[in-house]
Amino acid sequence: MNSMRRVGFTLIELLVVIAIIAILAAILFPVFAKAKKAAKQAACISNLKQAGLATGLYMGDYDDRFPNALDASDKWAPQIWSASPEFQALIPSMPLLVDVLQPYCKNRDVFRCPSDDGTYVLDNHWPEPFRSSPTMWQVYRSSYFFRTEIAFKSFTQTSFQLPASVNYLFDGAGHWHGSQPALQPGDNAEQFFNKMREFRYNTLFGDFHAKSLTRDGLQDAWSIEL
Repeated sequence: MNSMRRVGFTLIELLVVIAIIAILAAILFPVFAKAKKAAKQAACISNLKQAGLATGLYMGDYDDRFPNALDASDKWAPQIWSASPEFQALIPSMPLLVDVLQPYCKNRDVFRCPSDDGTYVLDNHWPEPFRSSPTMWQVYRSSYFFRTEIAFKSFTQTSFQLPASVNYLFDGAGHWHGSQPALQPGDNAEQFFNKMREFRYNTLFGDFHAKSLTRDGLQDAWSIEL
C-alpha cells in the first residue's frame, strides 16, 4: 500500500527555523559590526602612515622641514590661536597641509578616515563650533588635524627631543572610533567628560609610526613640549 509523502514544513517547524535564524543573527551581527569597525580603524591607521610617507618625501625636498602648512581648524577657526598672536598672524599666508602633501600622495583618499561622519565642535576646543556634514573629509578634504605648532616653529624631524611621542596628525573627532556619540555644543560638563572617556584617536607621530590612542593618550602627546 502506497503512502503519501509529506511535502514542506509544518507551522511549528517553520517557527523553529525562524527562531534559529534570529538567534544566529543576534550572535553574528555584533561580531560583523565589530569586525567592520576594526577594519575601518586599520584602514585609517594605514592612511595616516601613507600621509607620513608623503611627509617624508616632502621633507626630502625641503631641507628635512615639516610642511609650512595648517589644517582646516586653523584656517576656519583661527580664534583658537588667540593666545598666541604671533602664530595666529601667520595663518592667512599659509596653505592647507592637504594641498602641500597632495603631490606626494597617490590619491586624495589618503586623507579620508573611513569612519569620518563629521563633527559639530572641535574636540580639543569644546564647545567651539566646527560643523562638517556629511563628513569632515568632504567639507575640508581631510579627516585629520595637524599639530600646527610644528609648522609655526619650522621644525625638522631632528628638532624633536622625543619624535616617537609627539603627535603630528590625528583624527578630527574621537567619536569616529570611540563608543560614544559626537560632542555637541549644548553638552554639559558631565556629558563632555563621559563621552571623552570613551573616545579614541588614530594618531601619527613625529617618527611616522601610527596607533590608536585614548583621549588621555592624545593629551599626553600634546603635553610633549616642542
